[in-house]
Amino acid sequence: MLTAEKTRATARTTAPEPPPAPARKSDGRPPWMERPTRIGQTAKAVAVVVVVLAVAYPLVGVIGTSFASQTDIIRSSGLVLWPDHPTLDAYRTIFTGGVVSRALIVSVGITVLGTLASLLVTVGMAYGLSRREVTGSRFILMTALFTMLFNAGIIPNFLLVKGLGLYDTYAALVMPTLVSAFNLVVLRSFFMNLPEELYDAAKVDGAGDFRILVRIVLPLSKAVLAVISLFYAVTYWNAFFNSLLYLNDSDKWPLPMVLRTYVLQGQSLDSASAGEVLAPQQAVQMAVLVIAVVPILCVYPFLQRYFTKGVLTGAVKG
Repeated sequence: MLTAEKTRATARTTAPEPPPAPARKSDGRPPWMERPTRIGQTAKAVAVVVVVLAVAYPLVGVIGTSFASQTDIIRSSGLVLWPDHPTLDAYRTIFTGGVVSRALIVSVGITVLGTLASLLVTVGMAYGLSRREVTGSRFILMTALFTMLFNAGIIPNFLLVKGLGLYDTYAALVMPTLVSAFNLVVLRSFFMNLPEELYDAAKVDGAGDFRILVRIVLPLSKAVLAVISLFYAVTYWNAFFNSLLYLNDSDKWPLPMVLRTYVLQGQSLDSASAGEVLAPQQAVQMAVLVIAVVPILCVYPFLQRYFTKGVLTGAVKG
């Protein structure tokens, strides 16, 4: 008996250890959906900090220089992050004259009216092209997509605008860019992804296409409409090239043309158009740049939560 127990004890001590359990699989999830490691989180934080500093440094420099005095600019060799003697002379110089104030009003008007007109036309086209029963919708869609690949060029566009009598008018800044093929495709894809049962139920209740669009489709499209509105607004706000081509009267210049004249080319606001110059030229240039950038920075945070949702919902099918 004792011999048998010793034999079993020896067998237990000399038995090989079981192999280690296999590593837990990720249940078929892609790598980017896995929980990041501590090293990965640290690398992401460092990358975000670097990007924020790279973006914030020139922006803070522009804003600081716009509030700087001549002494601060000379001491800092042109780029002032924090002025020791802050002053509003640059902004007072700008708004005392009429050049920047008039250009700001023109840019705001073109942006608001142009965005509304583009949204109206784009929504109408996208809804019509999303309905399969519309005759010729595929041909119109292919024509719109063709413009994404091929463009007539500067000279034909200029001749067309001049032939239509739009030269040196504000309509020349809106009509050539009234519809963006990219925005049209995104909005059409969103409309097509809406459940077909909504359209059928509305038609059973006697609703027409216009009522379906206004009462059903548009309330469900707030995210994608916000994104497209931002795209159009930025396009019209930065309408520099069209202004350079189609506007000959400097009194009709929008803000981007003023930026080109007084910031890039270094021309000064003369006393005839801007009154007495109260601030150094570099501060005035940076103040004009701040006025051009701040409106978009103020609008974007309100549309940011719709941005990713609107683009992905309209661009991804399924």
